[in-house]
Amino acid sequence: MAHDVHMHMVLDGVDWKAGIGRHKTQVQEDYVKNVLEIYRQKGYTYLRDGGDRWGVGLRAGSLAGEYGITYRTPLSPLCQKGHYGAFIGKTYENMYGYAALVQEIRQQGGDFIKIMISGLMDFDRFGVLTEEGLPPAQIKELIHIAHEEGFSVMAHANGARTVEAAAEAGVDSVEHGAYLDEDALHAMAEMGTVWVPTLSTVANLRGKGRFCEEAVVRIWESAAENVSRFASMGGLLACGSDAGAWAVEHGCGTEEVLLHQILGDGCDEILERGFCKIKEKF
Repeated sequence: MAHDVHMHMVLDGVDWKAGIGRHKTQVQEDYVKNVLEIYRQKGYTYLRDGGDRWGVGLRAGSLAGEYGITYRTPLSPLCQKGHYGAFIGKTYENMYGYAALVQEIRQQGGDFIKIMISGLMDFDRFGVLTEEGLPPAQIKELIHIAHEEGFSVMAHANGARTVEAAAEAGVDSVEHGAYLDEDALHAMAEMGTVWVPTLSTVANLRGKGRFCEEAVVRIWESAAENVSRFASMGGLLACGSDAGAWAVEHGCGTEEVLLHQILGDGCDEILERGFCKIKEKF
């Protein structure tokens, strides 16, 4: 049984703008069916979407059962206006606006809430994020509101303090998690947070020439070291590739390979624990 607990149906792994543009006027159902068939043929039975604001994940969820796939989607990721995530998600200006979007997701049948609380890695500069994370008090309130409405929370989060704040606030899963330190790793381990490190988004860039190779390799090595350290703490890890991101094609299978390289013989057991928690929560 294969699974991917972080993928984006709306994206195609080649050109994110063209991928989104394909569905802006109307969800292209043939595309969605083709992608679901790719996963079916490769034996996938569970997919957790990272969301989009055009209804692509929603449509995929309605079709996935025909392919023997359990599909979970937050519908649209939620991000604060002026911060990272607006290219794919819905924005809010304040907590009232955020709470209204949470209610909207409930009414439209979303399975969980995804919050965007930091920027991305700058793949040309090791240790640099495109923007810092939201204040800890704000992160706590975002998670609290979603939990009060009965939703589990997936957080796009990079940077040690941002991830630490999210874990301490009870976030259910952290996605990406670049540049973590001991305190952030311990916070996730102690709180039972599932970490989905999406290693493919970094490792698959190696040798491509799109970004500074030295920076890409250092980012990869840092991520791999943190995954190993987190596993040694008994932390919960799950296999999510961020499929649809550049150089991460749907069903490519690189994430499991990378995690096995890092974790060795105990990898399957470690990932099964994390996956069981994902299925329970999401």
